[in-house]
Amino acid sequence: CGFQYRDSMFKRTDRYVIVAVRFALRDDAGLGLPVRYGELERALGLHEGGRAPVAAIRSTVLALRRAKGMVVDATDPDSVSAGSFFVNPVVTSEVLAATEQRARSAGALGEGETMPRFAMSDACWKLSAGWLIERAGFAKGFTSGHVGVSRKHALALVHRGGGTTRELLDLARAIRDAVHARFGLTLLPEPVLVGCAL
Repeated sequence: CGFQYRDSMFKRTDRYVIVAVRFALRDDAGLGLPVRYGELERALGLHEGGRAPVAAIRSTVLALRRAKGMVVDATDPDSVSAGSFFVNPVVTSEVLAATEQRARSAGALGEGETMPRFAMSDACWKLSAGWLIERAGFAKGFTSGHVGVSRKHALALVHRGGGTTRELLDLARAIRDAVHARFGLTLLPEPVLVGCAL
């Protein structure tokens, strides 16, 4: 399947469509599963490398995702999205330093402030696409016609009713272009686009 961060062979072909999944998780003899995601660790009250029961991890992930409008909810207009629209960029240490310098020069980053980053390896860093989007001028709640940026999460592009795919893609292009102009990074779409391009 070629599973990697935000990637698999399913994203590189239109031959297959996933219509259902089933997960079989084990609880490692009652010790729980290791948690390696900072936000989830904090929500569960764990220290780095801590473990938690599968049921607690599941309910906490759902609560965190729901708070960001990332769980479909008929009463939440910010959940009408394709989820995160852009992939968090993974960059080298050199690109990270250059991006931070550009951010400082553009006034998007204060002296002594650092960009949100997550170590992927010794020389690679995952940057927050949501932070880049907001600092490029597209705040949570931004609206353009019938589409916009979720009020809960800058990575989610939402449909507010009556719009078209063209409107959504135009907004996505405007965001991508603004991030590139300000930071020199090109955001890639996370959803697989069929019959259209960004």
